[in-house]
Amino acid sequence: MLPTDILVREHRVIEQVLNCLEKILEQCTSENRLDAQSARQAIEFFRGYADRWHHGKEEAQLFPVMQANGFSGGCSPVMVMLREHALGRLYLQGMETAIEPAGGGDREAMKWFIQHGQSYLNLLREHIRKEDMCLFPAANHRLTEKDQEGLMAAFQRVEREKFNPQTCRTYLNLANELADRFGVPRVPEAEGGGSPA
Repeated sequence: MLPTDILVREHRVIEQVLNCLEKILEQCTSENRLDAQSARQAIEFFRGYADRWHHGKEEAQLFPVMQANGFSGGCSPVMVMLREHALGRLYLQGMETAIEPAGGGDREAMKWFIQHGQSYLNLLREHIRKEDMCLFPAANHRLTEKDQEGLMAAFQRVEREKFNPQTCRTYLNLANELADRFGVPRVPEAEGGGSPA
């Protein structure tokens, strides 16, 4: 297994909750109401799992190794990914700001929630596609076996030292709770562990 295989598996979990967000947005549009609790839970997942857990590994471990191996410069694929991470954080902030008034029936806030939510949904889906189809295969082609071993050790160290051991399990449980609530298929779990397969 390569370090990017771990990131690809994490993408499947993120997509599961993106599918839940899509259902939340559809409900906003068709019923003109926001399920504020589900919206807060989705944002909690995206902030904790997608950004701190997943993007954190990319930004602190993978991307610096890629930059050291020629993926550098202002228009490099790594810089594009970093800018998209930052843009995603702005969309999450926009959704979060709109939840309380939208949940209370404020139509203008509902429009803002839908707009930021749809922008986040589109951004993350395309971002994941670019990483899975282009960035990660390019990294695997360029990085040495030693680079890959170092990255795997760094991922394991970060997961062990930076996060509570139950952090991943908590986010996976939240992802599955949302999936069950909205009728979204769950990502299968890996044998004997909490990480998705």
